[in-house]
Amino acid sequence: LDVLVLAHHLARICDGPILEIGSFVGGSTIAAALGVRASGQAKRFISIEPGGRLKGHKLATRDIFKRLKKNLARFGVSDAVTLINSCAEDASAVSTVQEALAPGTVGLFIFDAHSNVGHDLELYGDRLKDECWVIIDDYFGPTEKAGPTRAQVDEWVNAGRLSTLGFFGWGTWVGQWRSTRQSI
Repeated sequence: LDVLVLAHHLARICDGPILEIGSFVGGSTIAAALGVRASGQAKRFISIEPGGRLKGHKLATRDIFKRLKKNLARFGVSDAVTLINSCAEDASAVSTVQEALAPGTVGLFIFDAHSNVGHDLELYGDRLKDECWVIIDDYFGPTEKAGPTRAQVDEWVNAGRLSTLGFFGWGTWVGQWRSTRQSI
């Protein structure tokens, strides 16, 4: 719950658009969309989700993308989010984001996808503004994503590209992007 509250708050206070990779069934997406609404500002919000099927999980579903759209509609935020039904590394997704979001403008980046956050930071880092708020799930935790995610985030922190605010929920890393190497 604290990560959702934080996503809402950061979406409300951030300056610029929001980019989310891995919306799943929409928890953070809804929280951030409601935060945008609470800000009273028009902020572009793009969320990338490939969809698919998930078994053996408390939120198991046959169609992740269909459930995501249903949840956004239920909370009245469908019109606040541009959904891209694709993997973040697909050329069509990258092209859509590049056309919609100017370099150095994104004020909040939310990541809750696969374990290769470094790859997606390489793909979309040029869109993030200096001091863009960043939320990365699965930094800690029992999933197989946690180890690789933590190693990559730590590498970006050590290189001065990310600075840590703290850890929330069951292992979510929160901090800020540095568009150029800076001492922290």
